[in-house]
Amino acid sequence: MTANGRLITDPAWLVVPEAARIAIDNTATPPVTWRTIALNKPRGIVTTTRDPEGRRTVFDVLGDAGRGLVTVGRLDMASTGLLLLTSDTQLANRLADPVNGVPRRYAVTVRGFVEDADGARMVDGIHGLHATGVTIRKRSRRETHLMIELREGKNREIRRMLEALGFEVTKLLRVSFGPIELGTLQPGEWRGITREELE
Repeated sequence: MTANGRLITDPAWLVVPEAARIAIDNTATPPVTWRTIALNKPRGIVTTTRDPEGRRTVFDVLGDAGRGLVTVGRLDMASTGLLLLTSDTQLANRLADPVNGVPRRYAVTVRGFVEDADGARMVDGIHGLHATGVTIRKRSRRETHLMIELREGKNREIRRMLEALGFEVTKLLRVSFGPIELGTLQPGEWRGITREELE
């Protein structure tokens, strides 16, 4: 294999696929076409390429449209909403890396009455997890609707914080990731994203 004309014998050699000219047995691999899409991930779908348990994945939902793409972060099986996928691995890493603090906003419904103090505790931090913003949109003794912003996206972060406060999450919908909004996309629908939108 050669990368940018240099013979590579180390299988661990790192290249940037979007920028490198790669040839195997003197045959150039086709250039990677830049593509990024926004998908409204339905409930019950896993965010992996393949699932050993045979569950449907986001790539089953996308079919041919998902070929050559990687997911930007994840949404757990019970969560829905905006999921970004791209052919640009550097972009995926940049958006998902907690160091860059790209905001993600979630509309969340829980059972019970969430006090203002509970939202403040989530911002202050619970067991090493914290939100960067919590807004209570509507509440009753039966349920509370919140808008929660994260900038790290740790595994099941919102669910874990709310469980620690004694609340059961009944709905979790990601409505934005950085500058990209879910908008009117219905579950299972997707749209292309331009470089300008991500600037």
